[in-house]
Amino acid sequence: MKQLTRRGCIQGTLAALAGAHTAVPALGAPEKWKPSKPGIKFAELFYSPQSRDVRLAKQVGVNYAIAGVNLGRVRREQYVETLQKIKDGFAEAGLTIAGVESHPVPAERIKLGVEGRDEEIENYKWAIEALSKVGINMICYNFMAGLGWTRTRTDVPERGGALTSEFDLEAAKALGNTRWGEVSEEKMWDNITYFIKQVMPVAEKFNVQMALHPDDPPLSPLRGVARILTSARAYRRVMEIVPSRVNGVTFCQANFRLMGEDIYSLAKEWCAKKKIFFVHFRDVEGTKEKFRETFHDNGPTDMVRMLQIYSKGGFTGPIRPDHAPTIEGDPNDRPGYAMGGKVLAFGYMRGIMEALRLPYE
Repeated sequence: MKQLTRRGCIQGTLAALAGAHTAVPALGAPEKWKPSKPGIKFAELFYSPQSRDVRLAKQVGVNYAIAGVNLGRVRREQYVETLQKIKDGFAEAGLTIAGVESHPVPAERIKLGVEGRDEEIENYKWAIEALSKVGINMICYNFMAGLGWTRTRTDVPERGGALTSEFDLEAAKALGNTRWGEVSEEKMWDNITYFIKQVMPVAEKFNVQMALHPDDPPLSPLRGVARILTSARAYRRVMEIVPSRVNGVTFCQANFRLMGEDIYSLAKEWCAKKKIFFVHFRDVEGTKEKFRETFHDNGPTDMVRMLQIYSKGGFTGPIRPDHAPTIEGDPNDRPGYAMGGKVLAFGYMRGIMEALRLPYE
């Protein structure tokens, strides 16, 4: 009988491994998953294509911009030329404009229903046509009159000492009314009806989606001014003023959650009806009377489920992470809009999409 030795055992094992290696082809590394069809468009809000934030966004894989534009600085006849320059600037930076956010022309008189609103509405019609002519087909607009989205603090400690924003109704009341005094809900409904009846037919003609953003916070009144976009029921009313394929929603998750809506079923409903044109991906902790912004990965909403709902529901429009806390190294001069927290958000979103094999661009 052949005697087994340690050396012989090792040599035999190595020979066997070498033989196995030559007999079985080596398996290559699995190919990285790539979407097979168009998907949700990851985007971020920018006001200038030359900004550091644009370069940072490109470095983390963002390909779409939501542009903040102000055509009120030029004549109507210059709208197309001005928008084309803006579009070209973002293209040079490697970004495609997926829409514009806030009103492309001044609209405060429209929202308040005061003298001069007809001039602003005429400018709006020209802006819609100009956007269409340069290939920008979505406007995220709001109807918050007198003051925009509102917070009473912007330095509330979040995870690890990051700074986040907070709204406290009692603190807002202490500030008193705005200079516009008291504006009723009836007046605000009259104002938005007047606007939509004039503008929506133009948007439909030029195929520009009008994506209405909810009131932030969604309560009424706020410092004397009524807020009317504070429920899904209010949105359904708006969409009935002028029923149109371009009359739809900016689905700002946190605001609909603060309204007390079931945002999962609501997102499914409006995706099925093709009414969600734009998504603000964000989360909050608290109630509409008092809440604070959270990081995208540590709020109460099931963010994985929300991305699944959008994707499975056929939404392929732009989505941007909104109102991220300010992290170490970023100044807090633009609360909610510093890019450090957005980098975390984009990584979180991409990880979810790739793990679930959900297409995105």
